[in-house]
Amino acid sequence: MEKTFFHRFNFIVLFAALGLLTVGLLAIYSATFGNELTSANFDKQLIAGLGGLFVALVITFLPPKYISSSAFLFYGLIILLLVVVLVVGHRTKGQTSWFHIAGFGFQPSEFAKVAVVLALASFLSNRQKDTDVTNPKDFFWAVGIGMFPVALIMLQPDLGTSLVFLVVLLPILYWAGMPNFILFIFVAPAAAAICAFLGTWFFIAAMGLTLIALLSFKKNLLISTLIFTSVIISGLSVNLVYNKLQPYQQKRIAAMFNPEADALGSGYNVIQSKIAIGSGGLWGKGFLQGTQTQLKYIPEQWTDFIFCMVGEEFGFAGSMVVVFLFVILIWQTITIAYNCKNRFLSICCIGFGTILSFHMLINMGMTMGIMPVIGIPLPFMSYGVTFLVSDMIMLGVIMNAYRNRKEYV
Repeated sequence: MEKTFFHRFNFIVLFAALGLLTVGLLAIYSATFGNELTSANFDKQLIAGLGGLFVALVITFLPPKYISSSAFLFYGLIILLLVVVLVVGHRTKGQTSWFHIAGFGFQPSEFAKVAVVLALASFLSNRQKDTDVTNPKDFFWAVGIGMFPVALIMLQPDLGTSLVFLVVLLPILYWAGMPNFILFIFVAPAAAAICAFLGTWFFIAAMGLTLIALLSFKKNLLISTLIFTSVIISGLSVNLVYNKLQPYQQKRIAAMFNPEADALGSGYNVIQSKIAIGSGGLWGKGFLQGTQTQLKYIPEQWTDFIFCMVGEEFGFAGSMVVVFLFVILIWQTITIAYNCKNRFLSICCIGFGTILSFHMLINMGMTMGIMPVIGIPLPFMSYGVTFLVSDMIMLGVIMNAYRNRKEYV
């Protein structure tokens, strides 16, 4: 029985997540140390971590059919909360995305990420309806499930969170059987737009790669021409879309390339974060010894810029430990998805693996000044009760998938 338990319980995933949570708690304690207004954040995060761990363990041992059958109920509840928060939610920093209950903040959009993955996995694994992502009707239903919350979140407005839904949808559809050519149709215009923003030669290179890809797919001339035209239009419309962004969004993007241009405004956090990381050296300045962190140079460092505290006080070595823990967690999640015979749980793992990867890459990129500052927190580490509990729910489903990886139902 003992061998059976260890064979069905993934301690690697659990310990990687708990390692990140532990480093996050240390970072939050350091970032709020000596500040009476924010020192309670550590206690809140600790309580959320312990409660979330209990939830994760409960989910780990639930029969998968219970998770699948409740997916759309959870999705519907979150949609309702996203509507209600627009009416009675607390407005913070220009966004109406929070409920405040008994001293705790509750952000429905964080749970919406989990709800969308669960709902999509339930829909795409429905054997009774014989759902097939290659069927146009099922495909557009799936897109609708993924995109409906985006419309509500954009009304808050919260661009950073909305991007997570856009990124997570394609890997899920692809894992569920979407053909390579359909994936290419979605990815090519987005890639061309990014390249066009980077410069003319990048855009020209993207056009060349698009043309080579179209020739390899060997589709008829009309379809290929339409796709190539859409890619060109996507690239040429970048400036138009950029000009439609809010001024603060434009400044954040500009700060990614030249933070010194607005050193006291949009580029301030990035500059101070880079100073903090660079000053940590190989081994760091020591816990509670970081100059940037302890002198509070970075506003609300315990949220989106938590990683620069790790770089300053624990150095390059500590930062690499965090990266290593993330790599283990994400790699294990993808491996579980590949080996899991339960289609619902397999799709869930791909969705959650994508969310963790996107959050990690964007957040760390923000702190190092190579990604725009778009309000993406670091999983298991950034302060946020709702965010941490949603991370723990994902952890529970991932471990449930490992536990039931050899079972079809």
